[in-house]
Amino acid sequence: MIHFILNEQEVRTSLPEGMTILDFVRYHKRLPGTKTGCREGDCGACTVLIGDFENDQLVYRSMTSCLLPLTNVQGKHVVTVEGINMQQLSPVQQAMVDANGSQCGFCTIGFVMSLTGFVMHETHREYNKAIESIDGNICRCTGYKSIERAAQTISTALNNKPKEKTLQWLVDNSFIPGYFLDIKERLSALRRQLSVNIGDTNGMNIGGATDLNVQKHSLVKKSSLRNLFDDASLKSITKENGQCKIGASVTVTHFSESPVIKEIFPALDTHVKLVSSTPIRNMATLAGNIVNASPIGDMSIFFLALDASLVLNNKGNMRTVKLKDFYKGYKTLDKSPEEIIAQIVFEVPSKNSLFNFEKVCKRTYLDIASVNSAISMTLNSEGVIQDIHLSAGGVAPFPKYLSATVDFMKGKKPDAKTLKSAADIMNSEIQPISDARGTADYKRLLLRQLFFAHFAGYRKEILKELLTTA
Repeated sequence: MIHFILNEQEVRTSLPEGMTILDFVRYHKRLPGTKTGCREGDCGACTVLIGDFENDQLVYRSMTSCLLPLTNVQGKHVVTVEGINMQQLSPVQQAMVDANGSQCGFCTIGFVMSLTGFVMHETHREYNKAIESIDGNICRCTGYKSIERAAQTISTALNNKPKEKTLQWLVDNSFIPGYFLDIKERLSALRRQLSVNIGDTNGMNIGGATDLNVQKHSLVKKSSLRNLFDDASLKSITKENGQCKIGASVTVTHFSESPVIKEIFPALDTHVKLVSSTPIRNMATLAGNIVNASPIGDMSIFFLALDASLVLNNKGNMRTVKLKDFYKGYKTLDKSPEEIIAQIVFEVPSKNSLFNFEKVCKRTYLDIASVNSAISMTLNSEGVIQDIHLSAGGVAPFPKYLSATVDFMKGKKPDAKTLKSAADIMNSEIQPISDARGTADYKRLLLRQLFFAHFAGYRKEILKELLTTA
C-alpha cells in the first residue's frame, strides 16, 4: 500500500508500486493537467513537484512524473498543476500569460511547475536560477524568448522573498495556495503511521528509475520492487581520514549541493550543469548511473577520474572493487545479481590538484554526451606529474579508464610535447563507433580536444604551445 499526499488530498493506493505518477494522476485521479509527452524524461511536459524532508526541512523539487514510480513517493507530497491553482492566476502563471509564453500550450504546464519549484526554493531568486530551473523543459513553439521574459518577471517579483518563513511569504503573495502551510505537519503525522519499508528485498532494485523506467517500463510496473531511492542508509556523504564516502542513493542534486563535495570540487557547479537537467538530477542516483553502465554515463566518467572504489553489499557480505575494474564489457559488470552498490569511495584530492570534467553533446542541456572526459592530476614541486587519472565516455563499449595514457604521463611534465604524445597513445586505446551522435573519427577528434581542454584550464598558454609545437 502506497500512502502519500496528492495536492491537498491524502491518498492510499494498492495499485502496482512501479506505476508512474504520470499514469496515476492522469488516469486514476483524472488530473489531466500533467501532460504525457516523451515518457523518457526529456520534454518536461509531465513535470510535478515532490515535497520531501531533507534535514528535517520540507523541500520541494521538480521531477518528471513519467519516470517516477509510486513507490518513490511513499510519505511525500506530490504537487500537480491542479495543486497550485487558485481563484486567480499565480504570479508564475500570470507572467507566462503576459509574456505570451504559451502557444500550443502542451509544454506550458511543465514550465509553470518548474518555475514554481524555483520560487519555492528558499535561496533562489535570481534570473539565472530561474533559467536553470527550466533546463529540463522543451518548447517547440515559442523560441523560448517569451518564456525567458516570463522568467525575468518572476525573478524580479522575488526580490523581497525572505530566506526564512519562505513558505508563508509565498502564500501571502499568492504564489501557492494556503494549504501548503499545513503540509509539513500532515506529512509528519502520515510518516508516523508508516513503517520503514523499502519493499521486497528480493525484488527488482530501483533507485531514481531515470533509466530503468525508460528501458524496462513494463517490467518495472509488473515487478515487486526494492526501493533503494529512500533507503536512509544509502544517503550519507562523509569525509574522514582523507577519504570521501558517498551513499549509493545520493542523487546528483544532493551530491552537487553537499558542502562536503563543494569544498572538494570548487568548480562543481560548472561540471554538474552539463549533467542532464534539473528534474533528472533531482531523481537520478549516483549508483544508478554507475550500474547502468552506459558508455557515456556522466557520473561514471566523473568518478573514474577519481580512481573511485565501489563497496558492494550482498545481504551484509561486503566487498570492494575498483570502479575501473567494475566494467567487464558492454553492460557487463563485476557484480552478482544479489549485490547492490552501497558506497562510492575515493581519496580526496589535495588542494593543489587539478580536477576537470568536459562534455560535448548536440545541445547544451538535457542531452547525453557524444564524448565526455574527466581528469584528476597532482604535480610535485618541480611540476612533474606525480599522480594522474583520466577517463572518457563515448569511445568504448563502457566508461573507459585510460590506463595506457595514464601510465605514459606519470613522471613527466605536462608540456605540449608530452600532451601530443599522450594524445596518440590515448587514440590507440579507444574504440569509438559511428552512431547518431557522430562518426568514429569525429569522436576521436572530440576526445583529443577535450583532453587538451583539461590542461588549458590548468595553464592557458598550453594551447598556444600545442599550436606552435611540431
